Amino acid sequence: MTQILVLYYSRSGSVAEMARYIARGIESVSDCDAILRTVPSVSTTSESIEPEIPKSGPPYATHEDLMSCDGLALGSPTRFGNMASPMKYFIDSTSDVWASGNLVGKPASVFSSSASLHGGQETTLISMMLPLLHHGMLLLGIPYTDSNLSTTKSGGTPYGATHVAGSNNELPISEDEKMLCISVGKRIAKLSKKLKNG
Repeated sequence: MTQILVLYYSRSGSVAEMARYIARGIESVSDCDAILRTVPSVSTTSESIEPEIPKSGPPYATHEDLMSCDGLALGSPTRFGNMASPMKYFIDSTSDVWASGNLVGKPASVFSSSASLHGGQETTLISMMLPLLHHGMLLLGIPYTDSNLSTTKSGGTPYGATHVAGSNNELPISEDEKMLCISVGKRIAKLSKKLKNG
């Protein structure tokens, strides 16, 4: 089986829902499996620690999850045009994975959600791409041959899948956003499978 790690942080649920649509796209490709993982919250109070197992949702990611995956979809909400600190904290801890060279040549894609249409989605995607480039990964965006990219009135960029959640997280994932997430999942699964099988 080709295993694609869908690694995300979600505060209000939108990024988690996007992750599930990406996983659906991955698993629509034969012999491909989506592995959903999240990262714990971080606090400005250094004494605060999260439990080892989340109360709900997927398990927390380990470095072994990264090293054993054949491809990666990385997601985070937008925080002032950047990835959220819990995801950055996890990524910053992966120097052992970088030193191993284990992610070199593996496909990766990024996805995000923000409150508003111009809330920094594209810079957030780029902020997640930078460490993946250092890891030697092959970055996949969304080509304009995907018609949903041209018709979307909400999220969706050539840099990766996005969602506009609204200022109170009241906007559901639109049909175009959903289809773009599924498309990203299919795209990363097909390339990961092809590269794995030589």
